[in-house]
Amino acid sequence: GGFVEQLFDPEDGPVGPYRVWAVRQQYPGIAMSGSIGDLVAGTVGVIPVPEQVTHVVDDTWQFIILASDGVWEFIESQEAVELCAKYFPNVQEAADKLADEALKRWRHEEEVVDDITAVVVRFR
Repeated sequence: GGFVEQLFDPEDGPVGPYRVWAVRQQYPGIAMSGSIGDLVAGTVGVIPVPEQVTHVVDDTWQFIILASDGVWEFIESQEAVELCAKYFPNVQEAADKLADEALKRWRHEEEVVDDITAVVVRFR
């Protein structure tokens, strides 16, 4: 029910990443294959149901990082863990610093900034 193409700027031609669009519509224009709970995007081939994985959390786990793709674009997982560990047990500060670092890197690398969401959950 949809198609994939880049945005089109009348002066510059195709710009940005390829996106999924509804036929003859200007939505959803989403640049990914999955979008949790996005039922509109689900009608044009974007997967609205998240993949689920189970992990056993043991006493060695201190925290987990939940973050949007805007964080992971320029920050590797291990680097995010090391950055957040500096501020542990203050998980709010850890999440803020991770988001700040992601924003800084986006501004250095790109003209636009993707969504940036970071949550750090403390286990103990």
